[in-house]
Amino acid sequence: MQNLTVLGTGVLGSQIIFQAAYFGKNVVAYDLNDEILAKLDARWEYLKGEYLRDLPEATEQKLEDAISRIRTTSDLADALSDSDLVIEAVPERLDIKQDTWQKVSALAPSKTIFATNSSTLLPSDIAPFTDRPENFLALHFANEVWKNNTGEVMGHAGTSAEAFEQVAAFAEEIEMVPIRVLKEQPGYVLNSLLVPFLNAAAALFVKGVASVEDIDKTWRIGTGAPKGPFEIFDIVGMMTPYNLSKNNPDPIQQEFAEILKRDYIDQGRLGKGSGRGFYDYE
Repeated sequence: MQNLTVLGTGVLGSQIIFQAAYFGKNVVAYDLNDEILAKLDARWEYLKGEYLRDLPEATEQKLEDAISRIRTTSDLADALSDSDLVIEAVPERLDIKQDTWQKVSALAPSKTIFATNSSTLLPSDIAPFTDRPENFLALHFANEVWKNNTGEVMGHAGTSAEAFEQVAAFAEEIEMVPIRVLKEQPGYVLNSLLVPFLNAAAALFVKGVASVEDIDKTWRIGTGAPKGPFEIFDIVGMMTPYNLSKNNPDPIQQEFAEILKRDYIDQGRLGKGSGRGFYDYE
């Protein structure tokens, strides 16, 4: 699968685009309007710095070649015209994803395989809104994909074995480590472990038990982990934890969502990719 279309150019969508292009794929980056797409040049410069820092084999020439393989468009029909694989990275709301896939189904070539990068939603809740449920599944990336390079492949009961293995092979071709999730599970393997951990940190913060810095410090010192939970929030970006916490029935998590919106999102503190989150990176 040489021709990739990525729907959504936010924190993770842009990383998927860049990673695939870096490893030789032709990538179309789609978003809702040209104003959003115009911000991608700055995003590519940021990611170039990350690749040069973290990947010993990365060079300026390789990174410029990657950028040359990326094309942007706000025309969905154009984005899908020759796509072998579509990866969707739109906001983490079921209604948005279902609506997106209905529109994609009406325009995508018959050859195209569909994959969602949803963090917590199940493929089986989205597949009926496509015209090819047998070729619909999930390919989930961890943030900072160039170094945290798991590619969790998860189908639903109706996903064909052929589509499953094609997507696993694609993940390997862009230097991800394919993790074959054998049973449909909200959160796959990674987020089934990560989300309860981050929720616990959010609860400590909301209750005023300890500061952001001390919660992170405790985790790093006590476990030897390289990053604490709020450093991870900054890598993920604020919008995903905001949407998840807002829709969580736990009042503590709902209060955390309100804090994220008021004190961080509305102040432009969107996470590491924007230069500011719980910490300052500028």
